[in-house]
Amino acid sequence: MTPFFKQKSALALSVIAQAAILIIATCAASGATAQASVEGVNTANATLPNLGDGTDMTPSSERRLGDRIARELYRDPDYVDDAILTEYVQGIWQPLLAAARQRGDLTPELDEAYAWEVLLGRDRTVNAFALPGAYLGLHLGLVGVVTSRDELASVLAHELSHVTQRHIARRMTQQSQQAPWMIGAMILGVLAASKSPDAANAMIVGGQAAGAQSQLNFSRDMEREADRVGFGVSTQAGFAPQGFVSMFGKLQQASRLNDSGNFPYLRSHPLSTERMADMQSRIDLPDGGSPAPTAGRKNVPEVDHAMISARARVLSNATVDALRTWSREVDADHRKRQSPVQQAASLYGATLAAVKLRDFTEAQVQWARLGEQVRGDRAAERLARLLGVELMLAKGDNVQALQLLGSGAGMQAKSNRAELFLAAQARLATNNGLDTVTQDLRVWVAEHPRDAQAWQLLSNAYAAQGRTLSSIRAQAEINMAHLDYPAALSRFKAAQEWARRDGAGTDHFEASIVDTRTRQVELLVREQALER
Repeated sequence: MTPFFKQKSALALSVIAQAAILIIATCAASGATAQASVEGVNTANATLPNLGDGTDMTPSSERRLGDRIARELYRDPDYVDDAILTEYVQGIWQPLLAAARQRGDLTPELDEAYAWEVLLGRDRTVNAFALPGAYLGLHLGLVGVVTSRDELASVLAHELSHVTQRHIARRMTQQSQQAPWMIGAMILGVLAASKSPDAANAMIVGGQAAGAQSQLNFSRDMEREADRVGFGVSTQAGFAPQGFVSMFGKLQQASRLNDSGNFPYLRSHPLSTERMADMQSRIDLPDGGSPAPTAGRKNVPEVDHAMISARARVLSNATVDALRTWSREVDADHRKRQSPVQQAASLYGATLAAVKLRDFTEAQVQWARLGEQVRGDRAAERLARLLGVELMLAKGDNVQALQLLGSGAGMQAKSNRAELFLAAQARLATNNGLDTVTQDLRVWVAEHPRDAQAWQLLSNAYAAQGRTLSSIRAQAEINMAHLDYPAALSRFKAAQEWARRDGAGTDHFEASIVDTRTRQVELLVREQALER
């Protein structure tokens, strides 16, 4: 399948181009900015009143449209569910959500109706985007260039504020005469076109989709409001306000380097210098422009963030040549010019790159050096240890992997997704401790029912235990997590058929769950059919 994070097929693009006279704002151009596909991360200076709702579209209708688009993104080969990166992003995203609730920006109605999901894309462009129903996309390219969690928080807070202020729905209301499926197709198409301007089918999209761009961008007032609200949310969550200013500096540089005239909407928004001045003026206010608990928090490079950024860069460009370049990052001459934080990032990237190349001798050497480099920094030590577990799993040394996780890995799994998944992989590889694996994963999916990767590991564990019915049901839940209800229904019915054939040996409790879930999904499939 051609990635939606990158480009569409010529046939799909021709359909999208016809629909591209519609709605929503798209984000960055070919790696230029961290804007949203339904918005741009741009504002001018001003303290503005809340613009109000002004939309006829209900949150539930917007969520259904968002589900439709997200379903395609989940299928995209460039969609990434890396446990370590996802956990780090969630460590920023969840405090932002909590702050928005505390401030009253996120109402209980929207909180309940929307998804509030962040999807990672394996794309090197500096980009982030918001979609209807509070699905947010984040490219690894952006994670790879930000130098602090405060900068990343500023982007996510801006995107979050576009959602809480219902800017997406307002723009969609202006085009309410258009069918929702066409709106969804256009959004996916502009996402593709913005990232692959040199594709063979760019002629199809270039004139019509790009020509519609002026209709798709948010208004300047909306952009100002998103910055104003996002700044308050970010600082309320405890992130340094300087992160906004330094992030805008990066966007300004990216726009200057990449705006070759092919993306006029970059120039149609307020300049980053204006936004930087606005944010700086808020920082200079006596109260910092917000009642946020930011005391003591500084927007400075941190070792664990630098390691996460290195991970994002490796995973976003895993070609052999790119992976080999990491070895040059850790040679003696290069390291002399690096700060300790940069050295840790380089060692982390070199280790992960060597693992991907299956050069385990080199990986072992660089991993040992990394351990020495980050000694005493608990967050960085944990990331180094988890990288060591990945190295051992790749080598097939599953016993050593479990030893690195420690005897308390089972307890850690209850709160740490990365430890849970790595421990499950090691135990599945050794076919030992499967009862622990299934118990830990069942607890996890009970609390996180839309975690597809957890369901996949649970399905594997059930299969290894000979619990076929449970394994098939878990496979259906993977499809549910990715919003593919027809595929889920097919798997649930396969589970029902298995239960009938198994007769007296059937796990009747599991069979009852399968029957209940089948009826639920049948309703969802019928609802989807009516929407078409």
